Amino acid sequence: MPITHGNIYRKAGMSALLAALCLILMVPAVLAWADFAPTQNSAPANNPPALVEVSRSGTEARADGVDFALTGFERFNEGTSRKYQGTSFGYRYPMSSQDAFVVMVIDEHNALVYLPETIASEMVISAAHSDFEAMLKALDAQVFNADTKLADRDISYEYTVERSVVRGAYRYDFVVEVEPGYYYATVTAVTAETGTGGTPANDTAPANGEALASDAAPEKDRAGALFCESGLVVSAENVLIEQAPTGFAALREFFTSLDLRPFWVSLKTSMVAMIFVFVLGLLAAQFSQGISGRFKGVLDSLFTIPLVLPPTVCGFLLLILFGKSTAVGRWLLNHGIELIFSWPAAVLAAIVVSFPLMYRTARGAFESLDPSLGDAARTLGWSEPRIFLKLTMPLAWPSIAAGTVLAFARAMGEFGATLFVAGSYPGVTQTMPIAIYFEWMGGHSNVATFWVFVVILFSFVVILFVNWYAAHTQRYRRASSDVEKGETSPPATRFASLTAGPKEDT
Repeated sequence: MPITHGNIYRKAGMSALLAALCLILMVPAVLAWADFAPTQNSAPANNPPALVEVSRSGTEARADGVDFALTGFERFNEGTSRKYQGTSFGYRYPMSSQDAFVVMVIDEHNALVYLPETIASEMVISAAHSDFEAMLKALDAQVFNADTKLADRDISYEYTVERSVVRGAYRYDFVVEVEPGYYYATVTAVTAETGTGGTPANDTAPANGEALASDAAPEKDRAGALFCESGLVVSAENVLIEQAPTGFAALREFFTSLDLRPFWVSLKTSMVAMIFVFVLGLLAAQFSQGISGRFKGVLDSLFTIPLVLPPTVCGFLLLILFGKSTAVGRWLLNHGIELIFSWPAAVLAAIVVSFPLMYRTARGAFESLDPSLGDAARTLGWSEPRIFLKLTMPLAWPSIAAGTVLAFARAMGEFGATLFVAGSYPGVTQTMPIAIYFEWMGGHSNVATFWVFVVILFSFVVILFVNWYAAHTQRYRRASSDVEKGETSPPATRFASLTAGPKEDT
């Protein structure tokens, strides 16, 4: 069946319609997975508490018939082991405040819950552990990311009002004032002869709340806990739960509050990078055509290596090359150019990772051309620039156009190198892939999911365009192939026929 414009447009239209239908069918699943509705509690079967309401921010929870509530809730999947003013405090997690509770998840089946004495007595929480745990699990389900929810773990909770507790090979200290006004829960390994940092294991923490130095390796301290959660226990009448909208109201609020800057940053960065990549890729491909011998292989490897290197390696090399401690970086700073952690750095990273696609595509297109056509043009007195612009480019344009679009898509999807040299500054260097990572790590899975679908849709459109353009130009290639099969004329005659342009239909 011959390829016509009608067939091409029909196929492209059907493909676009199929993609739209798939996206429409996936919307309900995405909305359900994103969980716009308020989170409900999961309670122990033997003592089920009342229904738990969780605020839309995931920081407050309250249950019917319970006189206390939780607020200021935070989950910390990662802590820090960095020393403060030369003193090591082990591996530490932040606390919401001095009067906050702490849930230290020790392993897959055990958690240590620290409650200040005032809370344990005033809120009578010792008689309502199931209500506390139900609210805790509901809050955890609202903010968890990249890990297992508390509700999915078979955990035994041990409650304590002691500020220092030793369990197994680790010591857990609470309300540790590492710096003025900032309190932490710390984990430190316990040696065989002593407690933490040379203190007997049965000693309690100092009365002033200062932590004890640890001689253990940070990695060993960190192994004492999987993650940590903290918050405040307050009177239920002091907590007002703001209900999150559901259905289309939630969808409308989501889009009205969505920060679209990552899309515009990605688009702007990719378009500028595409201009540089288009010019540099063509020049590099044309330059490599005139080189022979071993140097050509070395040059080709140099131009292609960013395609196989991990993006983080490319970003690291760019950071080393243009960093403030290098000659190039200092020269740029002396001339008032701050490249690292700026938008031009994001463009530079996109250029480096997308350049090989353009270069390889253009080089392959140039190598596939019949060299006798160039020789025929030279016999007619054409200059090299004219041969390149009037002969080489038109004949190789389908492949060049496809390479340009693929390079643009690669620049749009760049993550590792951009994060390394440009950082993540909203509205400046935070592209869609970077936004996906930080939104997911920040617990905003619905926003991360939205950007994932945007990137998938954009990639699909790019591939669809490349396939359509290839099909559109295929009929000219077939026509040229049919002519060459019965071609007996010299190269000059073939050159003249190719440069004369298509004949008009009569």
